[in-house]
Amino acid sequence: MYTPSDFPPFAVTVDLVVLTVRSDALCALLVRRGEAPFRGRWALPGGFVRVSESVDAAAARELVEETGVSGLHLEQLATYGEPRRDPRMRVVSVAYLALAPDLPVPVAGTDAAAASWVPVSEVSTLAFDHARILSDGVERARAKLEYTPLGTEFCGAEFTVAELRRVYEIVWGVSLDPRNFHRKVTGVDGLLEATGETTTRDGGRPAALFRRGPATALHPPLVRG
Repeated sequence: MYTPSDFPPFAVTVDLVVLTVRSDALCALLVRRGEAPFRGRWALPGGFVRVSESVDAAAARELVEETGVSGLHLEQLATYGEPRRDPRMRVVSVAYLALAPDLPVPVAGTDAAAASWVPVSEVSTLAFDHARILSDGVERARAKLEYTPLGTEFCGAEFTVAELRRVYEIVWGVSLDPRNFHRKVTGVDGLLEATGETTTRDGGRPAALFRRGPATALHPPLVRG
């Protein structure tokens, strides 16, 4: 028979991995903690789930309260529940991921002393186990570019294959062979639509302009190798 007193209470939190491309770098949204524990340390945005709300609602609320960013599509990334991941008490965290273009400059609020976009390559130590969560989120984001047309959202309404390739290079953290990449992306059904126009803004010979196609999933997927 189930007896509630047989199980000690614990808290549930949400942590948010929010990524974008800024100044030619993959950046994560981080907050500087204004309260203990880890006061003054960088951390992912997040906080405790209230008794009256769902974890999805808590994630959206915490994002607005700590950074002023709203309206993002957040997808669940993973759950983290190591017994001593939080020095205050037993805490299980549900992590969320968002990867989106044109995100605003964050504004710190509630218990965050500051909020900022930080290049992922420059992130060293974070509070709690947030370095692990961020790493998992970056890997999920990189995978999404393999099997969805998400990369095109970081380009303008019309773009060259070179401009799209740069998005993939920034998110994946690799250098890609231009000819091989061109062959792959133009061979994926529904990923790109030719406009019939060209541009010289990339330098060199005129380059064909494309727009986003109707595809919602990539077949075959794009691979990083």
